Amino acid sequence: MREIVHLQAGQCGNQVGSKFWEVICDEHGVDMKGNYTGDDDLQLERINVYYNEASGGRYVPRAILVDLEPGTMDSVRAGPYGKIFRPDNFVFGQSGAGNNWAKGHYTEGAELIDSVLDVVRKEAEGCDCLQGFQLTHSLGGGTGSGMGTLLVSKIREEYPDRMMCTFSVFPSPKVSDTVVEPYNAVLSFHQLVENADECFGLDNEALYDICFRTLKLSTPTYGDLNHLVSAAMSGVTCCLRFPGQLNADLRKLAVNL
Repeated sequence: MREIVHLQAGQCGNQVGSKFWEVICDEHGVDMKGNYTGDDDLQLERINVYYNEASGGRYVPRAILVDLEPGTMDSVRAGPYGKIFRPDNFVFGQSGAGNNWAKGHYTEGAELIDSVLDVVRKEAEGCDCLQGFQLTHSLGGGTGSGMGTLLVSKIREEYPDRMMCTFSVFPSPKVSDTVVEPYNAVLSFHQLVENADECFGLDNEALYDICFRTLKLSTPTYGDLNHLVSAAMSGVTCCLRFPGQLNADLRKLAVNL
């Protein structure tokens, strides 16, 4: 099977990533404990793209969760699908990146990167025929942008012939948390242009507009935005996860874009 290793970095990346796993667990008939409860063979035909089969027939997401502070990890663990992830694949620091790209890329992130790469290697070695990696992160914070792009460049160095695909949440002044978001984003663009093969840009402002205009939500929460993102990610990846004629792997998908 052509496996994909999924990475999620920073608060936004982890929350969007967790939502993505909720959606695809539902689509593949995998319950909160990792047991298959579906009723269709198509759900299992290419389930190995995103899941490892563990003892007792449980399906474990091939996901690596990365952050520079423990808070988001705790909330993912406490969430509905927190028990499905492999406990060794949570890699986090204690200091945080303070919305500073350089901290994520050069100082705090650089200290944690080797532990992350060890987990990446372990997941990659467990694959039959690895097709590539996908990363969910934001470009406005410190960890997702700084450490996320560091991760992309380190993985590109170690696996130059594998696909690297990112789902990058773009900052917007309307939905701004901090003043330095544009700087973090610009510094990240340079890295992504160099090292990523395909980037799916998710614009916070556009997501807000969809919530306002189409879904008629007067005060959209981040949960609502994440729900939209996970629906988009599920749509983009469905040709990788189910049998079909077109875009059967990340490279074919990139060629046909």
